[in-house]
Amino acid sequence: QVQLVESGGGLVQPGGSLGLSCVASGIIFSLHTMGWYRQTPGNQRELVAKITGGARTTYGDSVKGRFTISRGNAKNTVYLQMNSLKPEDTAVYYCNGNYYQNTYWGQGTQVTVSS
Repeated sequence: QVQLVESGGGLVQPGGSLGLSCVASGIIFSLHTMGWYRQTPGNQRELVAKITGGARTTYGDSVKGRFTISRGNAKNTVYLQMNSLKPEDTAVYYCNGNYYQNTYWGQGTQVTVSS
């Protein structure tokens, strides 16, 4: 059974930082491209960042230079470090694992940026 379990969401003030983690089980983690997506009510889920098994990264335009994705294959964990947070970063953040036609999602964690 595949499970992706996110943690680290919460409330943070504008300009602050927050780190998310996602632990995967039931997959060969090192083979999967792991990613973070986010969604707000009424909008489509959008890519935040993703990282391949070889550590090649891709970022959404709105987070470039502020967010950093990384992975620890020994711990089956993908991380997202979010700095210089803005109110428009408020969303539910979802962890994603992908290997060819196989795609898995976590349950999501709320990130709220507000003063």
